[in-house]
Amino acid sequence: MRRREIMGAAAAGLAGAVVSGQAAQASGHDPLRLFRQRLISLSHVNDPATTNVFPGDPAFELETIATIEKDGYYLRFVREGEHTGTHWGAPGHFNEGEALADDLDLGDLFLPAAKIDVRDKCARNADYEVTIDDIKAWERWHGRIPAESMVIIWTGWEARWGTDAYFNYDAAGAMHQPGFALDTVNWLADTGRIGHRGGTGTDTFSPDVGTDTTYAVSLLVYRRHRISLEILANLAALPPTGAHILCGGHINRAGAGSTALIYGILPG
Repeated sequence: MRRREIMGAAAAGLAGAVVSGQAAQASGHDPLRLFRQRLISLSHVNDPATTNVFPGDPAFELETIATIEKDGYYLRFVREGEHTGTHWGAPGHFNEGEALADDLDLGDLFLPAAKIDVRDKCARNADYEVTIDDIKAWERWHGRIPAESMVIIWTGWEARWGTDAYFNYDAAGAMHQPGFALDTVNWLADTGRIGHRGGTGTDTFSPDVGTDTTYAVSLLVYRRHRISLEILANLAALPPTGAHILCGGHINRAGAGSTALIYGILPG
């Protein structure tokens, strides 16, 4: 097997192992479930030439410090914020006293996923706030969102990644990106859909609309042990329902989250 195939098989096996451990209780210990899983990547490649960095975050840098020709091996020094590129945020990122990266367990990073396609509305309105009615319309087609889920909005912003259009600044320097309405996240929490350990996901910088400098939605999402997935990619490959999300990345001591490999685990 080629190296990429070997690495892919190893990643799929690891993800499947996590799935089988949690799914066994719910599925009656189905031993074939592991082999029916499919794995997709929901992460952008980190490249200083194309990685948009949130205003105020440290610049993303890759510096070659060793080469095979000179040193016998190849190695680079990486400098980045914990929320550079595709990443997950820990509850303590916005709320004092809430869990940080090393306080979470595997169950917090492995969740059922619901993908809400709002691309058409966001294309017409860059400041679009996803409503409760949007969620209810989705549920009429796909059924109720499971408890403690990762609710992901597909805004279409992933196609802008690596360009100035991703920031979408106006003439006054304000950034315009779609996000969740605050009452929508309140409803998702109060009804158990994201519950106490689910969360929200998006292909933009944040679950907040870009014009909200108070981060009201983020403050609410991160309460009660929830996480946020941001700058997701390849959402076309994630089905609206039936998949799970598995979040990788470094677990930094007292970390605000992690630049991450985020996987979608699809049923066979």
